[in-house]
Amino acid sequence: MFSDLANRIFEESIYNYHIEDTVEQLIKNPYPKDEIAHLLYRKNWIDTVQWHYEDIIRDPKIDPEAALLLKRKIDSSNQDRTDLVEYIDSYFFNKYKDVNVLQDAWINTESPAWAIDRLSILALKIYHMEEETLRKNASEEHIAKCEEKLSILKEQQKDLSVAIDELLNNIEAGRVYMKTYRQMKMYNDEELNPILRGKK
Repeated sequence: MFSDLANRIFEESIYNYHIEDTVEQLIKNPYPKDEIAHLLYRKNWIDTVQWHYEDIIRDPKIDPEAALLLKRKIDSSNQDRTDLVEYIDSYFFNKYKDVNVLQDAWINTESPAWAIDRLSILALKIYHMEEETLRKNASEEHIAKCEEKLSILKEQQKDLSVAIDELLNNIEAGRVYMKTYRQMKMYNDEELNPILRGKK
């Protein structure tokens, strides 16, 4: 099942990030560039770094100039994340381009890659929630609440994994057809963002 591969790679990426546990480290993608595994690893690495960016920027004592620089990094990371989701969707679109689509086929509300995006974020939530259940300086009440949340997150991961595999099976069988949409992000585009356009 595709979700088994994705979940395994997401866990590997998260584990590898936390060996050094710094947003400054460079990615060392262990998978060949022409494999979907390479895209999945890179996708989760971007998510993992951004997760920690979001932690850092919420420090109430952060220097305003440092916060502004970090906000720029978060914006750039969001663009990279969106671009990579679109690359992953293009992979699936090319993989299934020759499928004979059934006459009564339907289009899914969410593309495979955007569902995989949510699966990647869930892997991060599970990792960090599990960390909270193991904290030695946390209260019993805190640990109990986090254990309950962790159980729900794992159930979500299981359900989403099944849904992704079913979606891919339906596309492969011609019961669902794919379209590749672009997110049309406007805030980073110098022609579409009026603030950036005004600076030119």
